[in-house]
Amino acid sequence: MKAFLFRHRVLFGFLAIMLSIAVTAGVCLYALTQTAAGSTRLTIVIDAGHGGVDGGVVGRVTGTKESDINLALSRLLQAEFEEAGFLVVQTRPTQAGLYGTATEGYKRRDMLRRAEIIADNAPAAVISVHQNFFPLSSRRGAQVFFREDSALSHTLACAIQTALNSMPECVRTSEALKGDYYVLNCSDYPSVIVECGFLSNAEDEALLVTEEYRQRLAETICAGTLAFLAAASSG
Repeated sequence: MKAFLFRHRVLFGFLAIMLSIAVTAGVCLYALTQTAAGSTRLTIVIDAGHGGVDGGVVGRVTGTKESDINLALSRLLQAEFEEAGFLVVQTRPTQAGLYGTATEGYKRRDMLRRAEIIADNAPAAVISVHQNFFPLSSRRGAQVFFREDSALSHTLACAIQTALNSMPECVRTSEALKGDYYVLNCSDYPSVIVECGFLSNAEDEALLVTEEYRQRLAETICAGTLAFLAAASSG
């Protein structure tokens, strides 16, 4: 019940904000309903970053691999979106990478496979889950990235970032940032990278390795995405 109330409090709090953003951005529902590919439900692609031999960054205190946190959080996100009535496709549903054998060029093969999955499912939104790392251990907090020339991705990123900024654990509010990353550039569907925290920061790491905090992150990211879609439908 507590999780239900938290999720809906976040969602309703951002619906009004995103409605005004959508009017300004000129986003229309038609652009999103096209992505349903004949389905009566919209599709969300969730991309758990890294995987297999590519573990990503590692927690300074616990040694937890980024890829494991990404996958655990992505599964929680899937449950949230499915509860809200969406079709959900995971690019990386297991701990394995998407590259086949770990031979030369495996990283490129991995990214190309993610792009294929996105293209095949024509999603209303793509959410790529990652964890951050920075030489200064004091740096912390969630950060959302979007492609510079994509108005829809910018609007989605702002919605999710605003939701994340509202979490009690947020010690410093952030703005969504432009990012030049493959998963953002490989399609024209609304796409964001959510760096959920810094594994180089002990406080962030202590939160990110817990199921309870990952669940709240999933609820918050889902709420921000739903606010974006609701705003788009009214534009």
